[in-house]
Amino acid sequence: MSKNNIWYLPGPFHQYQEDVKALAKEAGLVIVDANVALNRKNEAKDVPEVTIRPELLSPELVIDDSGISQDVVAKLYAELTSVGVIVESFAAQGLERPEGDLGETASRLFEVLEAVNAGVSSLQRERDGEAQKVIDLEQEKAGLLKQIEALKAAAADPEVEALKAALDKAGVTYRANASKESLQKLVDDLPK
Repeated sequence: MSKNNIWYLPGPFHQYQEDVKALAKEAGLVIVDANVALNRKNEAKDVPEVTIRPELLSPELVIDDSGISQDVVAKLYAELTSVGVIVESFAAQGLERPEGDLGETASRLFEVLEAVNAGVSSLQRERDGEAQKVIDLEQEKAGLLKQIEALKAAAADPEVEALKAALDKAGVTYRANASKESLQKLVDDLPK
């Protein structure tokens, strides 16, 4: 039976007020980043309590009577909603511009993502064009190979082929590109 001594703790470890490495050593635990762990095999049940450093905590928006006006909050909320719509539509590969005034940040985000889409579309068109060139070249190659085979078949002189066959039968070697005359001389020199 294996010992359950692994402390699955979300990293980064410097975000904690406590010295988590010292705590782990003290408790006889091995720390594994919970963000990248595929399973919780050998997970320890009794682990030290830790707290995130206050300066790393997300600030909460506090609105009081003397603070931010409701108009500003409404504009921020509308812009955040627009950003959400833009991001979701981009993730779904169908970039959509929300209705109405987007606000400066959402408008800029939309422009940037629109440029990214245009760049990706341009690369896709270029890729498709190159793929078509490859297909065209492969078809051209196949046509040329057929032409070469046809030329080889047409170029075969039946008399030369007969001379080569006679030399092959007699076991005489000759050059592959030997002339008809030299092949004829070799055949003439064969013992009868």
